[in-house]
Amino acid sequence: MNETSLGIALALNEGTGKTKLSRDGVVEFFRAIREILFFDAYARGEKKERIPILLREAETEFKRFASGEGGNQSSFDSFIECLPEIKRLLISDAEAIYEGDPAALSVDEVILSYPGFFAIMAYRLAHALLLMGYPFAARVLSEYAHSRTGIDINPGAEIGSSFFIDHGTGIVIGETAKIGSHVKIYQGVTLGALSLRDGRKLEGKKRHPTVLDGVTIYSGASIFGGETVIGEGATIGSNAYIVSSIPPHAVVRVKPFDMEIRSKD
Repeated sequence: MNETSLGIALALNEGTGKTKLSRDGVVEFFRAIREILFFDAYARGEKKERIPILLREAETEFKRFASGEGGNQSSFDSFIECLPEIKRLLISDAEAIYEGDPAALSVDEVILSYPGFFAIMAYRLAHALLLMGYPFAARVLSEYAHSRTGIDINPGAEIGSSFFIDHGTGIVIGETAKIGSHVKIYQGVTLGALSLRDGRKLEGKKRHPTVLDGVTIYSGASIFGGETVIGEGATIGSNAYIVSSIPPHAVVRVKPFDMEIRSKD
């Protein structure tokens, strides 16, 4: 590289290095915490002595992004104190997926291989980071899971226990969505904002729907609006488009499209 090309390359990067945060560091932190939470599943055959090594790796990356976000590096201990509750929620999620999917062979299979569980795990850790004051790290983690699974869960969403995502590709759950416990969501579902025309003026406002306990939302359904509430135990059929509240235990079905089948003769 000659001096001219080096000068151009350096000039192109002026003003971009404003943060010490590293995407790779957040991902490594997630990988370490994931193994700590489910060591027997992810590292079967490894000795338990590996857990302190994983803990040190996680702490190193945590302190790095905490410093980059201007946070308190000592709060790693506070994060670790959250892990038992996060694991309790994740076990409830894995069991809900296993119980709801007859193709699942075991809870361990769900933990190790199901993209829905991977996305939920990343969400629950990202949500904890967000609540602790690390929004950049939280968003990096959620987008990492999004890139891996095709499931987009904003870390600001509030999601209860026993959350079941089946297949999952194309699911979008917005920042202000609220989801109760024992909710099932299938691929292609959107919990979105009704309108974003006002842009940043909507920041901090409830823009995404509330889904109460025991709701099932089938593939391709789209539910919009911060005032939209899906009542407890309701069932939302495939391809439904909803912009107003649905009463408890209701069933929403879309009428079949007209379909014509002709012989080639």
